[in-house]
Amino acid sequence: MVAPMLDHISLRVQDHSRAVAFYRAALAPLGYRVLMEFPNAAGLGAGMPDFWLMATEQPLNTTHLAFSADRAAVDAFHAAALAAGGTDNGPPGLRADYHPHYYAAYVRDPEGNNVEVVCHADPDAKPAPVKAAARKGARKVVKAKPKAKAKPKAKAKAKAKKPAAKKRRR
Repeated sequence: MVAPMLDHISLRVQDHSRAVAFYRAALAPLGYRVLMEFPNAAGLGAGMPDFWLMATEQPLNTTHLAFSADRAAVDAFHAAALAAGGTDNGPPGLRADYHPHYYAAYVRDPEGNNVEVVCHADPDAKPAPVKAAARKGARKVVKAKPKAKAKPKAKAKAKAKKPAAKKRRR
């Protein structure tokens, strides 16, 4: 079973072309780009379209969106979003009241939504150790390479089980 997670988000916007232009520039530091485009809809993503902009004529309820990235991308997002017409809603920096390593930047998009890019990683932490399953797999590969050791055992078992067969070969 796959762990529950979001597959995609749709954000309703009134000025579709302005929103696409803003998010295309603001999310570029995260590797996001427009992957699919239809009349009044655009799907952005860094591999698959997981962030959709959908045109609407209905009144908007602004919302808060948060994207995860490393600290350099947080900084780059903030600069790109401001250059693309966003309004500063919190410069890049630590938000220790959330947790000691919460590094984020906030920008209001042209329609008033609060867009955040956050990094939760401890910048001083060592890289995570390799998972046990990955280590097991690596050991299996190493064990599988020396086939010479496995063959004598198989021959010994064959000798024990079929002594008559060995006599015929001689």
